[in-house]
Amino acid sequence: MNREVLGKCPVCGGDTSITKIRCSKCKTTIEGDFGLCKFCRLTPEQKEFIDVFIRCRGNIKEIEKELGISYPTVKNKIEDVVMALGHKVDDKVYESIDRKEILDRLNNGEISVDEALELLKQ
Repeated sequence: MNREVLGKCPVCGGDTSITKIRCSKCKTTIEGDFGLCKFCRLTPEQKEFIDVFIRCRGNIKEIEKELGISYPTVKNKIEDVVMALGHKVDDKVYESIDRKEILDRLNNGEISVDEALELLKQ
């Protein structure tokens, strides 16, 4: 049974580290203090979202359908993962991308004028 490494301590929420690695083939064991990759520190929900994001090739409309969530919720989940991976979010760039995507979706007939106006207000 394979279990994933816990990236966060279930007691205090602090970062965890690996102290022992063992080869399943030759049984060699290496001890030390090994850091985890930044993806290991994502929550299970964030990892599932990233899996859906990749499977849908970043197409927000497809992600909405797959997860049964709204456009703003998809964008919030993306921002959550971006921050969890340690990246800063430039609000000005983020807002301009949002507006362009909303207008593109309106132009493509994916959303109504009323839906576009509501999204632009957020």
